[in-house]
Amino acid sequence: MEQIKAVFNGKFDSLKNIQISPFSRAYTFSDSVYEVVPFYNSKPIAYDNHIKRLQSSSNALSMKINLNVISNEIEKLISLCESKSGYVYYQVTRGQDLIRSHMHSNDIELETFGYVLPHFFETKFLKIMICEDLRWGRCDIKSTSLLGNVLSMNQAKEKGCDEIIMHNDNILTEAGASNLFFVKDGYICTPSLSNNILPGITRQILIDALEEIDIKVHEKDFTLEDLKAASSAWLTSSTKGIAPIEEIINLDCNLNLNDESYMIAKKIFDSKFFS
Repeated sequence: MEQIKAVFNGKFDSLKNIQISPFSRAYTFSDSVYEVVPFYNSKPIAYDNHIKRLQSSSNALSMKINLNVISNEIEKLISLCESKSGYVYYQVTRGQDLIRSHMHSNDIELETFGYVLPHFFETKFLKIMICEDLRWGRCDIKSTSLLGNVLSMNQAKEKGCDEIIMHNDNILTEAGASNLFFVKDGYICTPSLSNNILPGITRQILIDALEEIDIKVHEKDFTLEDLKAASSAWLTSSTKGIAPIEEIINLDCNLNLNDESYMIAKKIFDSKFFS
């Protein structure tokens, strides 16, 4: 904790020195949004996309944020990191009320909080568990309301898994902290965006990069049966990059870690940011 650099309401300090009120609405109601901004060689990856999504999430909660202040704080956190590779976690909260109340005060002031950690973007082969999607109806907002994800992810952890893939009535949504891609009949597929799916930055970067070399990603509703027939599958996120799935413990499928389409996707993505 002592070495972790952080910022709270504009003041930079070690994380261990930052104190947040128990009446913060992030604590009592998850009334907050966040972003995870990765950086490599001290340069943020897809920075504008992350800032735009933070703005979109804040708008959905009717929170008016100052993007100039936030951007300056994120950039300073990156400069304070002991490593040139890492990520910034940045959160905006409605603020704190004098008492816990579902209806927030009219004069409440936003709280901002962020910290930076080193992170090394290494390819990890994932073991996955399929589970029912327990989350609320607005997963397209990057809020801190993640209890559904947490419950399922920890159930998967108990079974030796690294991640989950969720579904609603057999329709695939996304992973616990990532977006899903898979290859079926030679086509790269990913569930289409909806209120049940966060518009992942890495997801869109990969789709755009593949389109630049005339590879179309098929976006629509896919089922567990589609995934069962996949020749390969992987997850994307800001910290995972592109992470191949080697096993799904409760779905009978045969995934090839050397699948040609996966290898192309991995190469084109890595060359864009890590070369």
